[in-house]
Parts: sequence; C-alpha cells; structure tokens
Amino acid sequence: MATPPMPPAGWYADPSGRHEYRYWDGTYWTAGVADGGIAAADPPGDPPPPARQAMAGFSPAQQATAGFSPAQEPATSAVPPLPGEISPVTPLPAGLTPAAAGVPPATGRHGRNWVLAAGRTQSRHGRNWVLPAAIVTVVVLGLVTGLVIWAPWKGPPLLRPTGLAAGTSTVSSVAFHWSGPPTGPLPDKYLILSNGAVVGSVPGTVTSYRTTGLAPDTSYQYRVVAERGGQRSARSALLVVRTAIPPVSAARWTGPWTIDAKITRGRSTIHGAKRWTGTWLADPRCAVGPCAVRLSVAMNGHSFKVTMARAGAVYRGRAQAHVFPCGTGANSFPIRSTLTIRIVLTTAQVSNGAWLASAWRGTMVVVSPYTASGNYYCPAARQTIALAGSP
Repeated sequence: MATPPMPPAGWYADPSGRHEYRYWDGTYWTAGVADGGIAAADPPGDPPPPARQAMAGFSPAQQATAGFSPAQEPATSAVPPLPGEISPVTPLPAGLTPAAAGVPPATGRHGRNWVLAAGRTQSRHGRNWVLPAAIVTVVVLGLVTGLVIWAPWKGPPLLRPTGLAAGTSTVSSVAFHWSGPPTGPLPDKYLILSNGAVVGSVPGTVTSYRTTGLAPDTSYQYRVVAERGGQRSARSALLVVRTAIPPVSAARWTGPWTIDAKITRGRSTIHGAKRWTGTWLADPRCAVGPCAVRLSVAMNGHSFKVTMARAGAVYRGRAQAHVFPCGTGANSFPIRSTLTIRIVLTTAQVSNGAWLASAWRGTMVVVSPYTASGNYYCPAARQTIALAGSP
C-alpha cells in the first residue's frame, strides 16, 4: 500500500489541544509550542499507542512483518508516514521559528533525528539506506504538492482588539484607545461601533479614536472590531464613556416658565395681593447655546416684554410698564414704573441633547414716581419682588 505523504516541517494546530500551535519537524511533533504568538516548550508526551500508529499507517511491528531492511525498503519509505494525530489547520503567524521556541529544526519527537539528503537516510530504528539524489528530489516535490492540495493554508488569525480605555472627554466629545495585536500582521483598519452600528474607522496603524458633536453629561457605549481582507474579528469588550458636565453658565435659557413672585420690601405701599404666580416665556436671540433672551412677562394683570442681556449665568434687563395702580376700584389709575430685573440660572440638565437651564432665581425692583389724577395721588414708592422660576 502506498505511503501517504507528510507535510513539511512547520507550525500546526496542537493535536493535544493544550496549545494553539505545536512544531512539526517533518517527522514528529516536538516540544515547541506557541500561544498568542509567544513561543514556549512543552513535550508532547509519550508516543501514540500501537493502535493509533496502525491507524496512521506506520508501526514498528508492521515494519518487522514486512521484512524491513535497508536493501528492501522502497525509496518512498525514506520518510515515515504522518502520525495519525496531525491536523494542519492554521500555520503560525510569520516570524515565529523553531529556534524561537527553543526547538532544534530537525529534532524528532523522542530525540531522534531524520536526515533527508541525497545519498543516505536514517530510519526510525537507526537503520540506514541509500537513496539517489533524483529520488529524494521527487519525494520532496511530491510532499509539497500533496500538502498544497490536501491542506491549503489559511491567513494569520485576526485578533480581537483588547485593552479599551477611556481618554480625555469634553462636554461634546469623548476619546478612547486600545491595544494592537502583540504579534503578526496589523489589520487593514479598525471599525468603531456604537449601539451595534459602525460610527467611524481608523487605519490599522492607529489605536485611538475621538468623536465629537455629542451631548454633554451623557454616557456613550463603544466597541472596536479589527478588519483585514474583508474579514472582521470578534468585537472588543464594551467601553462606556461619559461626556463632561458643563457649568450652569453654559446652559441655554429658553421656553415657558412658571414663576412664583413675592413682595419682600415695600409691601405697605401697594394695594392687593403681595404674592402670586404667573407664566413667563424666555425666547433666546440665537439658534443654539446661551445668549441674550427676550422675556415676555405677565404680572399682576399686566403684560410687557424686556430684553435680558447675558453675562454667564446672570441675565439683566430694564423696562417701563404698568404694574401696580394708584388707588383702588373706580378711583384707581395706572402708574408707569421702572422695572429692573436680575435673573440667575441655578441648575441645568440635558434635554434632547441640549444643555438647558432647569431652574432660576431673581429679583425685580419696581420704582414708581409721584403720580396724581384729579383729587387722587400716590407718592413715590419702591418695591422689591423675589422671583423663582421652574419649567
């Protein structure tokens, strides 16, 4: 029966399952192993039992019954057949050699050496026979050809990105980085995933990423995937990063507000309620972000508008309006007062991706001049009103 060809020396999947790769010297499994591109030494163990040797098509007993001798051994038996446990799946990434694992390139599984050269070959049991150089060449070429047909090579493994860690974050951006493969070729690129969708990519030589245009004080989740030759690695571990919290002064003051107004000074100079609620509307003068506001005020049955200039979290404005009348009932008449308003934003929060004011406090000072009408008059007066606003 024809002897099956053997693969040449090289790194193959470890048949024992203890490691990723083990070195095959062309005849036997050696102690050379590798995991994650790092070489080490681990003896493969005892030789396979006769039953497994028989399955592989080779055993000392079969040689004996065949009447083995150097003179009778056919030239194609110069290299013993492949042990049954060999499973060439994936070659080790380029750059890892037998020497890197401390394995002599021609050392067999049990310390025996095989020498395949023109003129003489040493058998497994120490017997020698002579082969012409032409036959040796044909045998080697046949082994290589058979290996290409029988076990085509696969590409080096595409490793999963590891070591994801957050970098510096701002109110609208986050950054993070990861580790490239410890050995072997780099990927063509890295894909950045957020919530399962690809949101960006970087070349395989880059191991960091920054994304902008994010909402402040918000958490985001990212994973990284390596890609080479159109193939993707497993996804990295999940990384959660959060944008920074802006100051309250950066909040946008906008929308309707429920206000609570309470007269704290000058209560005796007016008639009617000393405390009330109402609705004010803040209309920013810009499309996004903080800026001056046009404030629409409804107070004590009167309405007016005032432009509030911004200085950080503080807004100031002045207007003239009728707020408190002089007299009561049919004998009352309006007083044109000067109003000075000061508002301070106190808290803010994210709403629909924008940083918005969520509460404010302030004061309104009402200054009224001496006013008379017919037989009635009101002296000059001044009131201070405490204000509080909530969305």
